[in-house]
Amino acid sequence: MTYRVVLWTTGHVARFAGRAIAEHPEMELVGAYAWSSEKVGRDVGELIGIGPLGVTATNDVEEIHALKPDVVGYYPIMRTEAIPEHTDTLCRFLEAGINVDSTANVITGRWWGAEERFDEAGRKDDASLFASGVNPGSVNRLMLTATGVCSEVRKLSVWEEAECSGYDSPELWETVAFGHDPSEPDLEKYFHQGTAVFEDAVAMMADALEVELDEITYVPEVALARKDLDLGWLFIKRGHIAGLKNTWLGIVNGKEVIELGTIWKMTENVDPNWEVRHGWHVQIDGIPTVKMHFAGWPPEGNADSELLMGLAMLMTALPTVHAIPHVVKARPGVVSYKDLPLVAAARFVKTGDTS
Repeated sequence: MTYRVVLWTTGHVARFAGRAIAEHPEMELVGAYAWSSEKVGRDVGELIGIGPLGVTATNDVEEIHALKPDVVGYYPIMRTEAIPEHTDTLCRFLEAGINVDSTANVITGRWWGAEERFDEAGRKDDASLFASGVNPGSVNRLMLTATGVCSEVRKLSVWEEAECSGYDSPELWETVAFGHDPSEPDLEKYFHQGTAVFEDAVAMMADALEVELDEITYVPEVALARKDLDLGWLFIKRGHIAGLKNTWLGIVNGKEVIELGTIWKMTENVDPNWEVRHGWHVQIDGIPTVKMHFAGWPPEGNADSELLMGLAMLMTALPTVHAIPHVVKARPGVVSYKDLPLVAAARFVKTGDTS
């Protein structure tokens, strides 16, 4: 079977997803939605950096539906104020029998207040909504799998830690107020909205483990720049936000059962200057206690600057691409990793000379 796939946007993460889809022997990239008018009518292959494919981008949603794709790879930058619009768009696809595969801060749709609506829309015409990324996403799947060696689990914890000055996505960092004055009102609400997808991930993990949570709480902390920071694509004034530490907690009987945390900073010249161990650090407290470090590195000897800058985006995109065959075959409605078979890099194992 050949899976017909449309990209929704051709931005940072979508470019890596699109390249993998175009390379996959059982997938066909049949179209793309472009937000900017400058991209409309251009060849999708050129937009994602792989050369012409003979497929043009459009900003007409009806044209996307007319392509009759099996899957829409949905990769927009997510702004909180646009959630109602995105919810309507996704429901239209699902109600038309088009599966949706996304990294758009959605996981289940819980924090959007749209999980039930997505589930109902998918059941109307046998379509599924699946969302992932590296974190939330693959790291949570890895942790859930690791609990399979335990006779007892007391707490699950994962921390994502990164110096982020190489992640060139000003739109993304704006969603969590990087560069803002810490005296601005309602900043905690800003942080909460920008990272609320982790709430979905906590709930998803609890569901997979059949744990009923009493509540999910959120605790943010900020770090401020000690001097002006100019990254070329982002300027942060001295004393403004240049680091953010988020902690999402699933609570049962007053005890922390699931902890998802992130430490992101743009420079070492911040106060406080939290230690960054880089990558994802997983710990399962139980019998036995399990500890893992998960990180992505470029192939040995590969100094390609685009790859080095884009590893995080590639690792965000590829879990959704590898899941496409399973999502097409999945039960209708909202699905997560517990509903899918093993998601692996099938058909991407290179056995020849790649030098």
